[in-house]
Amino acid sequence: MATLPKRMADELYHDLMSSTAVLEIRREVRAFADEFVAPRAYEIAHRDESVANFPRDVFDAMARHGIFRIPFLTQDGGLGLEHRVLATATACEELAYHSNSIAAIFDVHCILAGRTLERGSDFIRERYLRPLINGDKIGAFATTEPLASTDLSPKAVATSARLEGDRYIVNGHKRFITNSPVADFIVVLCRSEEDGMVELVVETDQPGVRIGKPDRKMGNRGQLTADVHLQDVEVPLERRIGEPNQGLRVALSTLTYGRIGIAATGVGMAQSAFDHSTGHLRSREAFGKKLGAFQHWQFRMAERATHIENARNLYIKAALRMDLGNEFPEPEAAMAKYYATEAAGDMARDAVQIFGGYGFLRELAQDGSHYKVEEIYRDNKISEIYEGTNEIQRMVIARQIFGKALVG
Repeated sequence: MATLPKRMADELYHDLMSSTAVLEIRREVRAFADEFVAPRAYEIAHRDESVANFPRDVFDAMARHGIFRIPFLTQDGGLGLEHRVLATATACEELAYHSNSIAAIFDVHCILAGRTLERGSDFIRERYLRPLINGDKIGAFATTEPLASTDLSPKAVATSARLEGDRYIVNGHKRFITNSPVADFIVVLCRSEEDGMVELVVETDQPGVRIGKPDRKMGNRGQLTADVHLQDVEVPLERRIGEPNQGLRVALSTLTYGRIGIAATGVGMAQSAFDHSTGHLRSREAFGKKLGAFQHWQFRMAERATHIENARNLYIKAALRMDLGNEFPEPEAAMAKYYATEAAGDMARDAVQIFGGYGFLRELAQDGSHYKVEEIYRDNKISEIYEGTNEIQRMVIARQIFGKALVG
Protein backbone atom coordinates (compact mmCIF):
# COMPACT_ATOMS: atom_id res chain seq x y z
CA MET A 1 0.00 0.00 0.00
CA ALA A 2 1.21 3.51 -0.82
CA THR A 3 2.49 5.61 2.06
CA LEU A 4 -0.28 7.74 3.54
CA PRO A 5 0.31 11.49 3.66
CA LYS A 6 1.10 13.33 6.87
CA ARG A 7 -2.14 14.43 8.57
CA MET A 8 -1.72 18.19 8.73
CA ALA A 9 -5.00 18.67 10.62
CA ASP A 10 -3.36 17.09 13.66
CA GLU A 11 -1.00 20.07 13.78
CA LEU A 12 -3.20 22.86 12.44
CA TYR A 13 -6.68 22.13 13.78
CA HIS A 14 -7.61 22.26 17.45
CA ASP A 15 -11.06 20.82 18.07
CA LEU A 16 -12.58 22.62 21.06
CA MET A 17 -16.20 21.61 20.31
CA SER A 18 -16.27 17.82 19.93
CA SER A 19 -16.80 15.67 23.00
CA THR A 20 -14.37 12.99 24.11
CA ALA A 21 -16.74 10.36 22.68
CA VAL A 22 -16.81 12.04 19.28
CA LEU A 23 -13.02 12.41 19.25
CA GLU A 24 -12.80 8.69 19.93
CA ILE A 25 -15.16 8.02 17.01
CA ARG A 26 -12.83 10.09 14.82
CA ARG A 27 -9.85 8.01 15.91
CA GLU A 28 -11.66 4.73 15.36
CA VAL A 29 -13.07 5.62 11.94
CA ARG A 30 -9.72 7.04 10.83
CA ALA A 31 -7.98 3.80 11.79
CA PHE A 32 -10.67 1.82 9.97
CA ALA A 33 -10.39 3.99 6.85
CA ASP A 34 -6.59 3.77 6.82
CA GLU A 35 -6.77 -0.03 6.99
CA PHE A 36 -9.79 -0.87 4.84
CA VAL A 37 -10.59 2.11 2.59
CA ALA A 38 -7.18 3.50 1.62
CA PRO A 39 -5.91 0.28 -0.02
CA ARG A 40 -9.06 0.05 -2.17
CA ALA A 41 -9.58 3.74 -2.92
CA TYR A 42 -7.78 3.94 -6.26
CA GLU A 43 -9.55 0.89 -7.67
CA ILE A 44 -12.93 2.09 -6.40
CA ALA A 45 -12.40 5.51 -7.97
CA HIS A 46 -11.32 4.26 -11.39
CA ARG A 47 -13.44 1.20 -12.19
CA ASP A 48 -16.61 1.70 -14.21
CA GLU A 49 -19.89 1.54 -12.36
CA SER A 50 -21.47 -1.91 -12.18
CA VAL A 51 -23.09 -4.13 -9.57
CA ALA A 52 -20.02 -6.38 -9.75
CA ASN A 53 -17.79 -3.40 -8.91
CA PHE A 54 -19.80 -2.26 -5.89
CA PRO A 55 -17.28 -2.21 -2.98
CA ARG A 56 -19.19 -4.78 -0.97
CA ASP A 57 -16.03 -5.82 0.85
CA VAL A 58 -15.67 -2.34 2.33
CA PHE A 59 -19.41 -2.15 3.06
CA ASP A 60 -19.24 -5.45 4.93
CA ALA A 61 -16.14 -4.30 6.82
CA MET A 62 -18.00 -1.16 7.94
CA ALA A 63 -20.78 -3.39 9.26
CA ARG A 64 -18.35 -5.69 11.10
CA HIS A 65 -16.56 -2.79 12.75
CA GLY A 66 -19.76 -1.09 13.90
CA ILE A 67 -19.47 1.97 11.64
CA PHE A 68 -23.19 1.75 10.82
CA ARG A 69 -24.02 1.83 14.53
CA ILE A 70 -22.65 5.35 15.00
CA PRO A 71 -25.79 7.32 14.00
CA PHE A 72 -28.38 5.35 15.92
CA LEU A 73 -29.98 4.83 19.32
CA THR A 74 -29.19 1.81 21.48
CA GLN A 75 -32.82 0.63 21.28
CA ASP A 76 -32.31 0.09 17.55
CA GLY A 77 -28.88 -1.48 17.85
CA GLY A 78 -26.87 1.75 17.62
CA LEU A 79 -24.21 3.19 19.90
CA GLY A 80 -26.60 5.65 21.57
CA LEU A 81 -24.12 8.54 21.48
CA GLU A 82 -25.06 11.89 23.01
CA HIS A 83 -23.84 13.74 19.91
CA ARG A 84 -24.71 11.20 17.27
CA VAL A 85 -25.20 13.70 14.43
CA LEU A 86 -21.74 15.12 14.98
CA ALA A 87 -20.24 11.64 15.35
CA THR A 88 -21.87 10.63 12.06
CA ALA A 89 -20.61 13.73 10.24
CA THR A 90 -17.14 13.12 11.66
CA ALA A 91 -17.27 9.58 10.27
CA CYS A 92 -18.22 11.04 6.87
CA GLU A 93 -15.14 13.27 6.94
CA GLU A 94 -12.77 10.43 7.81
CA LEU A 95 -14.21 8.10 5.15
CA ALA A 96 -14.14 10.81 2.46
CA TYR A 97 -10.47 11.50 3.22
CA HIS A 98 -9.67 8.29 1.34
CA SER A 99 -12.80 7.72 -0.78
CA ASN A 100 -15.76 10.01 -1.33
CA SER A 101 -17.58 7.06 -2.91
CA ILE A 102 -17.43 5.15 0.37
CA ALA A 103 -18.53 8.24 2.30
CA ALA A 104 -21.50 8.66 -0.07
CA ILE A 105 -22.54 5.02 0.36
CA PHE A 106 -22.39 5.49 4.14
CA ASP A 107 -24.29 8.80 3.94
CA VAL A 108 -27.20 7.37 1.94
CA HIS A 109 -27.34 4.06 3.81
CA CYS A 110 -27.24 5.57 7.31
CA ILE A 111 -28.23 9.24 7.11
CA LEU A 112 -30.82 9.32 4.33
CA ALA A 113 -32.38 5.86 4.52
CA GLY A 114 -31.56 5.18 8.18
CA ARG A 115 -32.59 8.57 9.55
CA THR A 116 -35.93 8.30 7.73
CA LEU A 117 -36.57 4.79 9.03
CA GLU A 118 -36.03 6.09 12.58
CA ARG A 119 -39.24 8.07 12.13
CA GLY A 120 -41.15 4.87 11.44
CA SER A 121 -43.16 2.48 13.57
CA ASP A 122 -41.77 -0.34 15.67
CA PHE A 123 -42.54 -2.65 12.73
CA ILE A 124 -40.45 -0.54 10.33
CA ARG A 125 -37.58 -0.18 12.77
CA GLU A 126 -37.48 -3.92 13.40
CA ARG A 127 -37.92 -5.04 9.78
CA TYR A 128 -35.71 -2.48 8.04
CA LEU A 129 -33.67 -0.32 10.44
CA ARG A 130 -32.06 -3.09 12.49
CA PRO A 131 -30.92 -5.04 9.39
CA LEU A 132 -29.60 -1.76 7.95
CA ILE A 133 -27.54 -1.09 11.10
CA ASN A 134 -26.23 -4.66 11.06
CA GLY A 135 -25.32 -4.38 7.38
CA ASP A 136 -27.60 -7.30 6.51
CA LYS A 137 -29.63 -5.10 4.18
CA ILE A 138 -28.62 -2.11 2.04
CA GLY A 139 -30.85 0.95 2.09
CA ALA A 140 -31.56 3.64 -0.49
CA PHE A 141 -33.52 6.89 -0.45
CA ALA A 142 -35.50 8.22 -3.42
CA THR A 143 -36.78 11.75 -3.86
CA THR A 144 -35.28 12.90 -7.17
CA GLU A 145 -37.13 12.33 -10.46
CA PRO A 146 -36.31 13.16 -14.08
CA LEU A 147 -38.21 16.46 -13.72
CA ALA A 148 -38.07 16.98 -9.95
CA SER A 149 -34.95 17.39 -7.85
CA THR A 150 -34.45 20.77 -6.23
CA ASP A 151 -38.24 21.28 -6.22
CA LEU A 152 -39.89 18.49 -4.22
CA SER A 153 -43.27 20.18 -3.85
CA PRO A 154 -46.47 18.19 -4.46
CA LYS A 155 -46.90 19.83 -7.86
CA ALA A 156 -43.40 18.78 -8.93
CA VAL A 157 -43.23 15.18 -7.64
CA ALA A 158 -44.91 12.87 -10.16
CA THR A 159 -44.49 9.52 -8.36
CA SER A 160 -47.98 8.68 -7.09
CA ALA A 161 -49.28 6.49 -4.30
CA ARG A 162 -52.99 5.72 -4.74
CA LEU A 163 -54.65 4.49 -1.55
CA GLU A 164 -56.71 1.34 -2.04
CA GLY A 165 -57.96 -0.14 1.21
CA ASP A 166 -55.00 -1.17 3.34
CA ARG A 167 -52.30 -0.49 0.75
CA TYR A 168 -50.90 2.07 -1.67
CA ILE A 169 -50.46 1.43 -5.38
CA VAL A 170 -47.27 3.21 -6.40
CA ASN A 171 -46.39 4.37 -9.90
CA GLY A 172 -43.47 6.56 -10.86
CA HIS A 173 -39.90 7.01 -11.95
CA LYS A 174 -37.04 8.08 -9.67
CA ARG A 175 -33.58 9.10 -10.90
CA PHE A 176 -29.99 9.24 -9.55
CA ILE A 177 -30.88 6.91 -6.68
CA THR A 178 -27.72 6.00 -4.79
CA ASN A 179 -27.30 2.34 -3.77
CA SER A 180 -30.42 1.34 -5.73
CA PRO A 181 -28.65 -1.29 -7.93
CA VAL A 182 -27.63 -3.20 -4.78
CA ALA A 183 -30.34 -2.07 -2.33
CA ASP A 184 -32.77 -4.38 -0.57
CA PHE A 185 -35.26 -1.58 0.01
CA ILE A 186 -35.78 2.06 -0.96
CA VAL A 187 -37.48 4.80 1.03
CA VAL A 188 -39.58 6.58 -1.60
CA LEU A 189 -41.20 10.03 -1.50
CA CYS A 190 -44.61 9.88 -3.19
CA ARG A 191 -47.60 12.12 -3.81
CA SER A 192 -50.97 10.74 -2.73
CA GLU A 193 -54.31 12.30 -3.62
CA GLU A 194 -55.77 10.84 -0.43
CA ASP A 195 -52.90 11.33 2.05
CA GLY A 196 -50.75 14.10 0.62
CA MET A 197 -46.97 13.59 0.53
CA VAL A 198 -45.92 10.25 2.04
CA GLU A 199 -42.71 8.30 2.58
CA LEU A 200 -43.06 4.60 1.78
CA VAL A 201 -40.65 1.68 2.08
CA VAL A 202 -40.48 -0.24 -1.21
CA GLU A 203 -38.69 -3.59 -1.32
CA THR A 204 -36.63 -3.93 -4.49
CA ASP A 205 -37.65 -7.55 -5.15
CA GLN A 206 -41.36 -6.67 -5.27
CA PRO A 207 -43.36 -7.14 -8.47
CA GLY A 208 -43.41 -3.92 -10.46
CA VAL A 209 -40.02 -2.64 -9.25
CA ARG A 210 -37.32 -2.32 -11.91
CA ILE A 211 -33.86 -0.89 -11.28
CA GLY A 212 -32.00 0.52 -14.28
CA LYS A 213 -28.35 0.01 -15.13
CA PRO A 214 -25.86 2.00 -13.03
CA ASP A 215 -25.16 5.47 -14.38
CA ARG A 216 -21.63 6.16 -15.65
CA LYS A 217 -20.38 9.28 -13.92
CA MET A 218 -17.44 11.66 -13.94
CA GLY A 219 -16.55 10.85 -10.33
CA ASN A 220 -17.74 8.91 -7.28
CA ARG A 221 -17.69 5.77 -9.40
CA GLY A 222 -17.97 3.46 -6.41
CA GLN A 223 -21.27 5.15 -5.49
CA LEU A 224 -23.78 3.41 -7.75
CA THR A 225 -26.77 5.45 -8.92
CA ALA A 226 -29.57 4.32 -11.21
CA ASP A 227 -33.16 4.96 -12.26
CA VAL A 228 -35.92 3.26 -10.29
CA HIS A 229 -39.12 2.39 -12.16
CA LEU A 230 -42.28 1.66 -10.18
CA GLN A 231 -45.31 0.17 -11.89
CA ASP A 232 -48.38 -0.72 -9.84
CA VAL A 233 -46.21 -1.59 -6.84
CA GLU A 234 -48.29 -2.60 -3.82
CA VAL A 235 -47.06 -1.13 -0.52
CA PRO A 236 -49.00 -2.01 2.68
CA LEU A 237 -49.99 0.86 4.97
CA GLU A 238 -47.67 -0.50 7.64
CA ARG A 239 -44.74 0.51 5.44
CA ARG A 240 -45.65 4.20 5.50
CA ILE A 241 -43.22 6.24 7.58
CA GLY A 242 -45.01 8.76 9.77
CA GLU A 243 -48.46 10.24 9.39
CA PRO A 244 -50.25 11.20 6.15
CA ASN A 245 -49.05 14.44 4.54
CA GLN A 246 -45.83 14.43 6.57
CA GLY A 247 -43.64 12.89 3.89
CA LEU A 248 -42.18 16.14 2.57
CA ARG A 249 -41.26 17.41 6.02
CA VAL A 250 -39.61 14.08 6.85
CA ALA A 251 -37.68 14.17 3.56
CA LEU A 252 -36.52 17.78 4.01
CA SER A 253 -35.42 17.16 7.59
CA THR A 254 -33.46 14.11 6.47
CA LEU A 255 -31.86 16.05 3.62
CA THR A 256 -30.80 18.78 6.05
CA TYR A 257 -28.99 16.14 8.09
CA GLY A 258 -27.53 14.82 4.85
CA ARG A 259 -26.19 18.26 3.96
CA ILE A 260 -24.20 18.32 7.18
CA GLY A 261 -22.76 14.97 6.17
CA ILE A 262 -21.91 16.27 2.69
CA ALA A 263 -20.21 19.30 4.26
CA ALA A 264 -18.09 16.89 6.28
CA THR A 265 -17.16 14.92 3.17
CA GLY A 266 -16.08 18.21 1.58
CA VAL A 267 -13.78 18.79 4.53
CA GLY A 268 -12.43 15.26 4.20
CA MET A 269 -11.62 15.71 0.52
CA ALA A 270 -10.16 19.18 1.07
CA GLN A 271 -7.96 17.90 3.88
CA SER A 272 -6.76 14.98 1.78
CA ALA A 273 -5.89 17.21 -1.17
CA PHE A 274 -4.17 19.63 1.22
CA ASP A 275 -2.09 16.89 2.83
CA HIS A 276 -1.01 15.36 -0.48
CA SER A 277 -0.14 18.82 -1.79
CA THR A 278 1.86 19.76 1.30
CA GLY A 279 3.99 16.66 0.90
CA HIS A 280 4.62 17.40 -2.77
CA LEU A 281 5.47 21.05 -2.10
CA ARG A 282 8.03 19.94 0.47
CA SER A 283 9.72 17.43 -1.81
CA ARG A 284 9.42 18.66 -5.42
CA GLU A 285 12.04 21.09 -6.69
CA ALA A 286 12.00 23.75 -9.40
CA PHE A 287 14.74 26.29 -10.21
CA GLY A 288 16.93 24.90 -7.48
CA LYS A 289 14.51 25.12 -4.55
CA LYS A 290 11.49 23.33 -3.12
CA LEU A 291 8.12 24.35 -4.48
CA GLY A 292 7.08 25.17 -0.92
CA ALA A 293 9.78 27.84 -0.82
CA PHE A 294 7.88 29.92 -3.37
CA GLN A 295 5.79 32.59 -1.67
CA HIS A 296 2.87 32.02 -4.02
CA TRP A 297 2.30 28.51 -2.68
CA GLN A 298 3.03 29.54 0.91
CA PHE A 299 0.30 32.16 0.79
CA ARG A 300 -2.12 29.96 -1.15
CA MET A 301 -1.76 27.05 1.27
CA ALA A 302 -2.19 29.43 4.21
CA GLU A 303 -5.50 30.49 2.64
CA ARG A 304 -6.59 26.91 2.05
CA ALA A 305 -5.71 25.90 5.62
CA THR A 306 -7.94 28.73 6.86
CA HIS A 307 -10.79 27.63 4.57
CA ILE A 308 -10.58 24.06 5.87
CA GLU A 309 -10.55 25.33 9.46
CA ASN A 310 -13.69 27.39 8.84
CA ALA A 311 -15.44 24.57 6.96
CA ARG A 312 -14.82 22.06 9.73
CA ASN A 313 -16.04 24.48 12.38
CA LEU A 314 -19.22 25.13 10.40
CA TYR A 315 -20.19 21.48 10.00
CA ILE A 316 -19.40 20.75 13.65
CA LYS A 317 -21.57 23.66 14.77
CA ALA A 318 -24.45 22.65 12.47
CA ALA A 319 -24.24 19.07 13.75
CA LEU A 320 -24.22 20.17 17.37
CA ARG A 321 -27.30 22.31 16.81
CA MET A 322 -29.11 19.30 15.35
CA ASP A 323 -27.95 17.19 18.28
CA LEU A 324 -29.52 19.82 20.56
CA GLY A 325 -32.89 19.22 18.90
CA ASN A 326 -32.95 21.71 16.04
CA GLU A 327 -34.54 19.79 13.17
CA PHE A 328 -33.47 22.44 10.65
CA PRO A 329 -30.26 24.02 12.03
CA GLU A 330 -30.07 26.99 9.69
CA PRO A 331 -28.22 28.93 8.52
CA GLU A 332 -25.28 26.78 9.67
CA ALA A 333 -26.24 23.63 7.73
CA ALA A 334 -26.58 25.55 4.47
CA MET A 335 -23.41 27.54 5.15
CA ALA A 336 -21.47 24.38 5.95
CA LYS A 337 -22.64 22.52 2.86
CA TYR A 338 -21.83 25.17 0.29
CA TYR A 339 -18.70 26.52 1.97
CA ALA A 340 -17.06 23.14 2.62
CA THR A 341 -17.74 21.66 -0.80
CA GLU A 342 -16.52 24.78 -2.59
CA ALA A 343 -13.44 24.85 -0.36
CA ALA A 344 -12.80 21.26 -1.44
CA GLY A 345 -13.19 22.20 -5.10
CA ASP A 346 -10.76 25.10 -4.74
CA MET A 347 -8.24 22.94 -2.90
CA ALA A 348 -8.52 20.10 -5.41
CA ARG A 349 -7.99 22.48 -8.32
CA ASP A 350 -4.90 23.90 -6.62
CA ALA A 351 -3.69 20.38 -5.87
CA VAL A 352 -3.82 19.36 -9.53
CA GLN A 353 -1.87 22.52 -10.36
CA ILE A 354 0.70 21.77 -7.66
CA PHE A 355 1.30 18.29 -9.08
CA GLY A 356 1.43 19.68 -12.62
CA GLY A 357 1.22 17.07 -15.38
CA TYR A 358 1.22 14.29 -12.79
CA GLY A 359 -1.89 15.75 -11.21
CA PHE A 360 -3.72 15.50 -14.53
CA LEU A 361 -2.97 11.80 -15.01
CA ARG A 362 -5.13 8.90 -13.95
CA GLU A 363 -2.03 6.73 -14.27
CA LEU A 364 1.49 7.16 -15.63
CA ALA A 365 1.97 4.54 -18.34
CA GLN A 366 5.68 4.02 -17.71
CA ASP A 367 5.41 2.74 -14.16
CA GLY A 368 1.71 2.69 -13.25
CA SER A 369 2.08 5.46 -10.67
CA HIS A 370 -0.87 7.69 -9.84
CA TYR A 371 -1.75 10.61 -7.59
CA LYS A 372 -4.78 11.11 -5.36
CA VAL A 373 -5.50 14.68 -6.42
CA GLU A 374 -6.96 13.75 -9.84
CA GLU A 375 -9.50 11.53 -8.10
CA ILE A 376 -10.49 14.20 -5.58
CA TYR A 377 -10.86 16.77 -8.36
CA ARG A 378 -13.44 14.53 -10.09
CA ASP A 379 -15.19 13.23 -7.00
CA ASN A 380 -15.82 16.56 -5.31
CA LYS A 381 -17.88 18.14 -8.10
CA ILE A 382 -21.03 16.18 -7.27
CA SER A 383 -20.86 17.38 -3.66
CA GLU A 384 -21.63 20.89 -4.92
CA ILE A 385 -24.77 19.52 -6.59
CA TYR A 386 -26.43 16.70 -4.68
CA GLU A 387 -28.56 16.95 -1.54
CA GLY A 388 -29.37 20.55 -2.46
CA THR A 389 -27.26 22.53 -4.92
CA ASN A 390 -24.99 25.19 -3.51
CA GLU A 391 -27.18 27.82 -5.15
CA ILE A 392 -30.11 26.54 -3.07
CA GLN A 393 -27.94 26.73 0.05
CA ARG A 394 -27.32 30.41 -0.68
CA MET A 395 -31.06 30.90 -1.05
CA VAL A 396 -31.64 29.26 2.35
CA ILE A 397 -29.13 31.65 3.91
CA ALA A 398 -30.70 34.61 2.12
CA ARG A 399 -34.08 33.65 3.59
CA GLN A 400 -32.53 33.90 7.05
CA ILE A 401 -31.38 37.41 6.17
CA PHE A 402 -34.34 38.83 4.25
CA GLY A 403 -37.23 36.48 5.03
CA LYS A 404 -39.12 34.03 2.82
CA ALA A 405 -41.61 36.65 1.64
CA LEU A 406 -38.83 38.57 -0.10
CA VAL A 407 -36.56 35.71 -1.21
CA GLY A 408 -39.28 33.22 -2.17
